[in-house]
Amino acid sequence: MDLPPRQSAFLWGARQTGKSTYLRERFPHSIHVDLLDFDTRLRLNARPSRLGEELLAAPQDASAHPVVIDEIQKVPDLLDEVHRLIETQRLAFVLCGSSARKLRRAGVNLLGGRAWRFEMFPLTWPEVAEFDLLRALNRGLLPGVHATPHYRRALTAYVRDYLTEEVFNEALTRNAAAFSRFFEALRFCHGTMLNYTAVARDCGVSAKTVRTYFEILEDTLVGHLIRPFHRRQGRQAITAAPKFYLFDVGVAGHVCGRELTEQRGAEFGAAFEHFLLQEIMAARGYQEADWPLEYWRTKSGLEVDFVLNRGEVAVEAKAAVRSRDLRPIQAFVEEFSPRRAIVVTAERQPRRVGDIDIMPYPAFLGMLHDGELL
Repeated sequence: MDLPPRQSAFLWGARQTGKSTYLRERFPHSIHVDLLDFDTRLRLNARPSRLGEELLAAPQDASAHPVVIDEIQKVPDLLDEVHRLIETQRLAFVLCGSSARKLRRAGVNLLGGRAWRFEMFPLTWPEVAEFDLLRALNRGLLPGVHATPHYRRALTAYVRDYLTEEVFNEALTRNAAAFSRFFEALRFCHGTMLNYTAVARDCGVSAKTVRTYFEILEDTLVGHLIRPFHRRQGRQAITAAPKFYLFDVGVAGHVCGRELTEQRGAEFGAAFEHFLLQEIMAARGYQEADWPLEYWRTKSGLEVDFVLNRGEVAVEAKAAVRSRDLRPIQAFVEEFSPRRAIVVTAERQPRRVGDIDIMPYPAFLGMLHDGELL
């Protein structure tokens, strides 16, 4: 996060992605206000103007650094005071949080473009020394979970204490049983095209309510809805049903009851696809790019996992590649002529078949994170 003097920013990201640690290291001389602390939250919630009084009483050189406020969504009314201090005292702020949904829902002040937006993701491939694929797929890439040998307990706590409790609070519903059944249903629809009616039937709620649940997961940054790509209807492409992925492959593995022991099989393939999506999402965010990320599927069942920048690059994930595995991406190449078509694999050797590059995942991720893919 590179900010010019007096520039404010929002830093969003799911819990435990390392936002607070990063901000303490990036802004060591800043005043840090932690709204997870009960006393601090209670004091500023009762009277937000106290923030300005306390900052004006701070040493004068403190104003040379941005004020860091952690978990800003805990006290939405504080944003009016932040706005006032930006305008009248020319202070800068870095506002950190895990959900903008609560702020938008309350209709609070989001600073009218005065703050730049950044997002933090779980660890990425270049950030992990001695990267081990199976370890990453089983543990995920949340820093604290990836590093601990007790990752199963850590994932259980994350899903129970954060996903099913805090995200439930965002849902504005008293139907805890239905929301619990919704999380059970994620096991069967994760990484697949969503059928809201079928999920609603399993949960005992309306399809509209299920749509809201998925939107909440996306708004709280713990899930991604990937929409279908379509440019023309030559092959009867599916155009309406999104696919849903949780933000971290380890969290998804826990929700889906998955534990991988080898780099083969359908479960490994699903986790490998999710891992590549996670890396693509992070690279796009950190490079501050805004190109669309979609998938392509025809009604006959041909599917390409990821379509980048409206068809400029097509990416398919395969643990190992057989000739028949190339049919979907070959069909996409014939119809849309992408600049690059890549099958990313857990195999060790690169090769090329016609217009399609078959690429080991480290080579693909190096190109992705170096900004050379698009």
